[in-house]
Amino acid sequence: MLSTSSDQRLMRLLSCITLFLLFEITNAKGDLKGACNTCKQITDNFSKGFDRTVKQNFGGGNTAWEERTLSKYETSEIRLMEIIEGLCESSSFECNRMVEEHEEHFETWWFKRKTKHPDLHKWFCIETIKVCCPKGTFGPDCNACVGGSERPCHGNGMCDGDGTRGGDGKCSCNHGYKGEFCLDCTDGYFNEVRNDTLSLCTECHSSCKTCSGATNQDCDECKEGWEEDDQEACVDVNECSTDPSPCREDQYCLNTEGSYSCKACDKVCSGCTGAGADKCQACASGYHEVEGACTDVNECSQSESVCTKEHEECFNTKGSYVCICSSGYEEKDGECVLIPKSEKAEETETEETTASPHGEL
Repeated sequence: MLSTSSDQRLMRLLSCITLFLLFEITNAKGDLKGACNTCKQITDNFSKGFDRTVKQNFGGGNTAWEERTLSKYETSEIRLMEIIEGLCESSSFECNRMVEEHEEHFETWWFKRKTKHPDLHKWFCIETIKVCCPKGTFGPDCNACVGGSERPCHGNGMCDGDGTRGGDGKCSCNHGYKGEFCLDCTDGYFNEVRNDTLSLCTECHSSCKTCSGATNQDCDECKEGWEEDDQEACVDVNECSTDPSPCREDQYCLNTEGSYSCKACDKVCSGCTGAGADKCQACASGYHEVEGACTDVNECSQSESVCTKEHEECFNTKGSYVCICSSGYEEKDGECVLIPKSEKAEETETEETTASPHGEL
């Protein structure tokens, strides 16, 4: 039992160490990529500063005199310091740390290497402090990406760590491509051109799940919502033609390529075959058909009154009507009764005060 318990503790310890090392390796790769990005930002800003200071000490007056007396500014330490001061934002810790740590390299390049090595990024980031790699290569030794440094991932993807001392060189393929070398096509694409070093994946017809060509007759398998016809071509399935309809009674079915959608019927309809009052299967309550379309029934204009109580008036609404008491009457216990005179007078006085807020003083 003691031996088994010790073995289990040892296994747990080894697992923890393995996870820790994997975490550290992942972080290290991320740091290496970040260092290269920082270095590239620095050299890009150096180029901008170089351009900005080309004529900085020339006033535009006596040009001949300025060119004689100030020509040394072009290669001066003063100009170098002005450029270096603008390399980093004050808040960028990594950028400022890298500049401070390698400031002597900028001086070396400025005074001794600039003519022979005009590409600062290559000389500084790749060859001197070695935080970057040439394009198309990756890792500590700047190994070529899959597919070669000229066309990483055969031109169909991104090489992890490309141009940095980090990454693992694996390909992240572009949309439509897959595989270790990004030479294979995903479902919905086919190889229009393919050899050991080149692959061109072209999208299949919209009806194909997989295909060997660009038309709906080149499908190896139809997508859902499509079916093969007598000519072995994938054609749209009209779900709306099925019985019963896939939609509810208050909806109509709208067929689309490879699918369908259910749309609400017009409110004047009780069931419909399409949009609008002229596509009703039957008219909803309060509507009737007039010249092929469902329109509102004006219940208040019918010969037989729908508001049967005394002192009651009819008001038509869309699809219905309401009965309300006539002017001077109010509803009490389901009947329209005369408003008492005292209440009438108060109501009239209130109305007049509201209508004439600036009455007699």
